[in-house]
Amino acid sequence: MITGTVGLTYTGIGVAVFGQQFCLPVPSMLLLMTAGALAEQGHGHLRLSLVVLSGVVGCLAADGFWFWLGRRWGSDVIRLVCSLTSDPRRNRERARQVFARWGLRLLLVAKFVPGLDGVSPPLAGAEGATVKGFVLYDAAGSMLWCAAYVGLGFLFSRQVDAVALLMEHFGRAVVLVVALPLVGFVAWRGLHVVRMIRHLRLRRISPAMLAMKLKENPKVVVFDLLDFEARDGAIAGIPGAMRVDPGRMRAAQRLKIPDGVEIVLYCSSKNEFASARVAEALEKRGFTEVWVLEGGLEGWIAAGHAVTLQLSTPVELAERLGIVLPVELR
Repeated sequence: MITGTVGLTYTGIGVAVFGQQFCLPVPSMLLLMTAGALAEQGHGHLRLSLVVLSGVVGCLAADGFWFWLGRRWGSDVIRLVCSLTSDPRRNRERARQVFARWGLRLLLVAKFVPGLDGVSPPLAGAEGATVKGFVLYDAAGSMLWCAAYVGLGFLFSRQVDAVALLMEHFGRAVVLVVALPLVGFVAWRGLHVVRMIRHLRLRRISPAMLAMKLKENPKVVVFDLLDFEARDGAIAGIPGAMRVDPGRMRAAQRLKIPDGVEIVLYCSSKNEFASARVAEALEKRGFTEVWVLEGGLEGWIAAGHAVTLQLSTPVELAERLGIVLPVELR
């Protein structure tokens, strides 16, 4: 049994939980379990109730921010959160269906369900939930989630004893072992985003240029990436474009586009976030003529160009340009 103390504080627990709610690779669940084990072993500086309270405060701080974003920007925030997942459309539709059925009660279990934990707070804001109702249900759900992991650590303290012992004797070294990979991961992701943005600046096409290409150049295919953003009712798109799921587009390995055919992508985001991710994936597979529409669909409409509900089909693209789409994109 551990007899000393370790450098685990209530503030550190709250900050770790807060970071995890922002999708950072922070081992907050491990910290909650470790804190529960330490409390069971009689370490006076850690009490179960305060450990759970620290976690709840971290959850509420992060979730409250997402809730505010959802109330302010609505569906735009939901699309942003879902665009970071492997299957944006499915996750968005599932979250809306579950929330429509259960309402704020979803917050009681959302943190235990991958895919719902991140989207539930902004979705509650976008759906017009009251601040009081959100805080009450989110606090209850956060308490259940934190108590579950703290309780596991309490019950199985002997199994996590080795971890706690390591933290006691090698506290700073453990912090470095955890912190350095975390900092490296964040820096790598940040550098990746910066490179993607710089590359994107060179591969943008203006609405006016795209309109000209569509009139003068028959070898242009336009992919509409709004498939996962479908709301109640159809969404109009650029004439001649074909609507595809961006997640499946990134993963499609059997996509065949003849040489000389230029690819133009667009989504609803002014920052072309979803388009940039698809463009990067296509270029990695050898497609060099890939362009992203500047300003997305909103930029196209703002420039005064027409939109239509009658978009192209896979058969039409095959006949017109010889494009072969894999089954998952049809």
